Amino acid sequence: MASTPRALTPRGQRALLLTTAAVPLTGWTVHAVVLHKRLAATRRDPLTGLLRRDAYTARARQLLRRYGDTTAVVMVDADHFKDINDRLGHAAGDTVLAAFGSRLASWAGPRASVGRLGGDEFAIVLELPAAGRTHRLEQLMRMLCTPVRLDDGHTVHVAASIGAATPDVIGSRDLSVLQRAADAAMYDAKHSGRAMLATAEHATVPSVNGRRAGRPGTHLWGRAA
Repeated sequence: MASTPRALTPRGQRALLLTTAAVPLTGWTVHAVVLHKRLAATRRDPLTGLLRRDAYTARARQLLRRYGDTTAVVMVDADHFKDINDRLGHAAGDTVLAAFGSRLASWAGPRASVGRLGGDEFAIVLELPAAGRTHRLEQLMRMLCTPVRLDDGHTVHVAASIGAATPDVIGSRDLSVLQRAADAAMYDAKHSGRAMLATAEHATVPSVNGRRAGRPGTHLWGRAA
């Protein structure tokens, strides 16, 4: 004799409804997580993990609006990078760039906008009050000039050039203006072993999309930052 299905109790009915509802919700959650990861991947440089230019720019402008005159725009170049690539190979160059990316992100902290603009060029926008600017930039220089350990166990000596610009000195909160001034200051400090804070004069240097005119690759950077 066939058994008669037993009627669900109210508690059983609620459990069945919750289980049934959870199946599509779980599917949508997984889908949303995958989409979020894909979106995050498009915003970041795969080698260094830093923001790509567009994402960096959007975040940088938000920080400038939030922090105003206590914001700093810092431009960084890895010095002698072509020589590292030529002597030790591109794998070694990639290791150096990845190390720079990690050091820049660590120095700037999670609230900053840290981007790789291309090649061995980086930019940071963060809150940096006047009282601690010189000390913090000296700290960054020491971090970037620490030798990098390669995958084969050898180490390579590295160096960096750093320029920084702030709205209270430059007289503008426009990102392109501040990048131009920071880039010009960085060029003046090239291979000196020290970071340079931009003066108002640095902001008058001709530029292309916020970078010093004549800087290699400026014509390739696309629309204004």
